[in-house]
Amino acid sequence: MTPESSRYSLAVLLPCYNEGLSIAQVVISFRKALPGARIYVYDNNSVDDTAQQAALAGATVITCKRQGKGNVVRQMFADIEADIYIMADGDGTYDAHAAPRMIDALIADRADMVVGTRRNITGDAGRRGHAFGNHMFNRVYQAMFGRDFTDIFSGYRVFTRRFAKSFPAHSAGFEIETEMSVHASTLRLPVTEIELEYGRRVEGSTSKLSTFRDGARILMMMAMLLKETKPFVFFGWIAAGLFAACSALMIPITLEFFATGLVERIPSVMLAMTLLVGAMLSLSCGIILDSVSRARVEQKRIFYLSQAPARGERAHPGAAPIEEREMTLPVRSTGT
Repeated sequence: MTPESSRYSLAVLLPCYNEGLSIAQVVISFRKALPGARIYVYDNNSVDDTAQQAALAGATVITCKRQGKGNVVRQMFADIEADIYIMADGDGTYDAHAAPRMIDALIADRADMVVGTRRNITGDAGRRGHAFGNHMFNRVYQAMFGRDFTDIFSGYRVFTRRFAKSFPAHSAGFEIETEMSVHASTLRLPVTEIELEYGRRVEGSTSKLSTFRDGARILMMMAMLLKETKPFVFFGWIAAGLFAACSALMIPITLEFFATGLVERIPSVMLAMTLLVGAMLSLSCGIILDSVSRARVEQKRIFYLSQAPARGERAHPGAAPIEEREMTLPVRSTGT
């Protein structure tokens, strides 16, 4: 770490659920990498000795009763006061010694969040299915919200206090990283990515991520966040789908009418008109809610700006408010 970064208070946040085999080594590694940091382990109803192992390694152990990583992150950000937050998983797959480099990048780039992207994601017990899903979800995210991130599921992140205290955190589970990324993209916050090695779990440790269940929850979260942040796009897609279905029904009916002068498939016409009305209503909802969403983004931005930054800003001597400087300016005499 640079001397500049030593001026900040650091908090390492480790959400854990049944990580008794690895958490002690993770805590020790972060103590070596960041000697001045406070290390907090949030035990999320573990049934093994996670809390005991973390306490023996020197961490402050706090219990979070609400199950799910999103609930843990919400409590962590509410509980802990620090200038810079370092969040990692307790499974030992992230390199603690990369934390100083991420902190230096946060300060040097004047960013609000640094994401440690995973270089060797297939090395964790050969979970190629997770790697494929990670790639597909990243492509979907980039199509929906922009190309700010290449690994939205990385759990290794560094935040400023301004980000942590302004993050709404609606998610309950593993979709919390996606929500963090959307929050940064929506407010157009300065972010940085650093590519890091992704290690294996310790022998006997198992992943808590369910490929299909959590994948479905993440996809639903993406859809919900798209509706909340870009309602015109969300409802516009629905309107386009309804209008396409309406057109598919009406085109043969219209051609038949021009050929014979008759409309025999009345039920099809009624269904097509219903779809057309639905498309118009969906488009109207998108237009109205888009204005509401812009107002909400402005409110989030104002609240974000109300949090004091902690990225090395210093007061310069003599930089008084403009009104005071105008009062102290020397008066020039004019010759007569």
